Amino acid sequence: MKTILAYGDSLTYGANPTGGTRHAYQDRWPSVLEAGLDGQARVIAEGLGGRTTASDDWYAAADRNGARILPTLLESHGPLDLVIIMLGTNDLKPAVCGSALEASYGMRRLVQIIRGQAAGKGETAPEILLVAPPLICQSENVDMMGHFGGYAHGLEQSGQFAAHYARRAEELDTLFFDAATVAQADPEDGVHLNAANTRAIGEALVPVVRQVLGL
Repeated sequence: MKTILAYGDSLTYGANPTGGTRHAYQDRWPSVLEAGLDGQARVIAEGLGGRTTASDDWYAAADRNGARILPTLLESHGPLDLVIIMLGTNDLKPAVCGSALEASYGMRRLVQIIRGQAAGKGETAPEILLVAPPLICQSENVDMMGHFGGYAHGLEQSGQFAAHYARRAEELDTLFFDAATVAQADPEDGVHLNAANTRAIGEALVPVVRQVLGL
């Protein structure tokens, strides 16, 4: 059986845009992906709200720096056949980073960590899939929009994810998928996904993962 690590933020955690609840287990995209692989792979969901690619968020209680915690997770969950990374939305917060381009550099750092750790142990590195997150949309949620420097900034920068991440994927010879082609943020808060859009990401990734892992 293959082992896949789904590494992300609240969109991987399954945060519900209508409140502080979490989507049901079966509606989270890692769960949907695993179900679609018909028992041929196990998908480990590592989603943390507020997680960035490689930047510190000093307002957060837990460590949100994705680059700092990743080596520990690679050790605890390995060996891995595939790592799917869907991060970058929280990087767009001006207080954290503010730029989709810089987020793509953070994704590059995560790829380097995965491959460097495998090389250091003399192991074959897992396949890596970079996923551009869905776009931020307009919302009346003043606090959420404020986190992202206002709707205009959030929309502009999230709209650049696909181009920057596709370029990093080509540069680093990884796989690439644009989640914005299948999922849209909920206007309730402009960032998080309803259950249907969360499931849509898992469903869309099934054929991609089947192909790369030969399932």
